[in-house]
Amino acid sequence: MNTRTVGNGLIGLMTLTALVLAGCSDDTMEPEEEHAEPEGVELVMGGQVIASYDGETQRWTGEMEVDVGEETPHISVRFVDHDGDPIPLDDELYLEVNVEDESIAEFEQDTPGEFGGHLHGVTEGETDVTFMLMHGEVGSGHADFVTRPVHAHVHGHS
Repeated sequence: MNTRTVGNGLIGLMTLTALVLAGCSDDTMEPEEEHAEPEGVELVMGGQVIASYDGETQRWTGEMEVDVGEETPHISVRFVDHDGDPIPLDDELYLEVNVEDESIAEFEQDTPGEFGGHLHGVTEGETDVTFMLMHGEVGSGHADFVTRPVHAHVHGHS
């Protein structure tokens, strides 16, 4: 009777070990290349690139603009590779946007973490906006890519 119990226990342990190893090997088999490294960012509004960021030179071309009391149409935020092609974004990646002075402008995402949103003009002035490609759970992930700040101008009513 003891031999049978030990035998069943050993078979159970071997099965469990095989399942654990199979689970581990699936994770390590995924090629690293699937996680494309962004080298730049494009801010797209109405089909037009309004500003772009080159990660190599760490410089923006273009700026963000909005009037006081207004909001821009939806701005899509695209992370691109060295050829300017959008990188594939999986479910573990999300966008975080940091506006330096939210008394001047705010960036509102329709859904937390979505790759876009609207710039709201609060008061006349200029502030800086930083875009971060985050990895992990929305609100508690870590940054995979961070831009230098882009200028956001809020214009007063004429």
